[in-house]
Amino acid sequence: MAFRIHEIQSKSIVSATKVPSADFVINPYTGCQFACMYCFACFMGRYIGESNENWGNYVYVKTNAVELMKKEIVRLMKKSSPPRIAMSTVTDPYQGVERKYRLSRGILEVFADHNYRGRVSILTKSPMVLEDLELLKRIPNAEVGISITTTDDTLSRFLEVQAPSAGKRLEALKKLNEAGIKTYAFVGPLLPHMKLKPDMIESLFSRIKAAGTDEIKIEFLNLPKYVLPRLNEQLKDEAEEVQEVYRTSQLKQYRDEMKPILERNLAEYDFKLRFNEIIHHRSNQNLQE
Repeated sequence: MAFRIHEIQSKSIVSATKVPSADFVINPYTGCQFACMYCFACFMGRYIGESNENWGNYVYVKTNAVELMKKEIVRLMKKSSPPRIAMSTVTDPYQGVERKYRLSRGILEVFADHNYRGRVSILTKSPMVLEDLELLKRIPNAEVGISITTTDDTLSRFLEVQAPSAGKRLEALKKLNEAGIKTYAFVGPLLPHMKLKPDMIESLFSRIKAAGTDEIKIEFLNLPKYVLPRLNEQLKDEAEEVQEVYRTSQLKQYRDEMKPILERNLAEYDFKLRFNEIIHHRSNQNLQE
């Protein structure tokens, strides 16, 4: 199916959130060109009439996002303690359409022009964030998280179909650190492939450390039922051991087996673990059930 861009007008751009690391979230786009097979955010399609299976084939551009932000900043600035902002939680603020519309840049310019003192945290898979490096330096408490799930570009291209390569993300992380921007790496999701090849964890952690980042957020694969059909279709021709490790990736036993490996590598490379825990979303669900 051909990729489609829809221009829309949004009623708001800053939303309250229950995410523990932020008070408000900003999503300039709905949908994501990177088309990651595991992405839980495909549920956003239900609000705009798009199916889960069509994830990655559309982006809805909130063309008035910057104008809305210029109004919202006034409300944010009035609060006694500047709220923590996350950008973005269900899209990537630096996917391909950003190059044309520059909504993320425009929103960051609003924060910079108002010398906003609250934390402004950006999460992306794209080195395009480097194009706004000088702008980020003007925001007192800006930070950038780069999502990096593997150093194996073949695996990344298989599951993160249109996302930039791992090598380019690691290079972006290094350049952000060299520029003095606060960073963290988001190993999320932790790909179940790594249970079969634990050396992939050491490779990933060592490359992140070499890029100059000292903080990692780790999240086990989140597989709500609406994601399963798309991911299972992608995995159907993989070896049985790969399919099995994905099927069991939501079990407590899987997490208990992986945690010591992760903790050993965290200690070896002297990483700070963001939120002091490895995050998971499902309790004990075997995907065969």
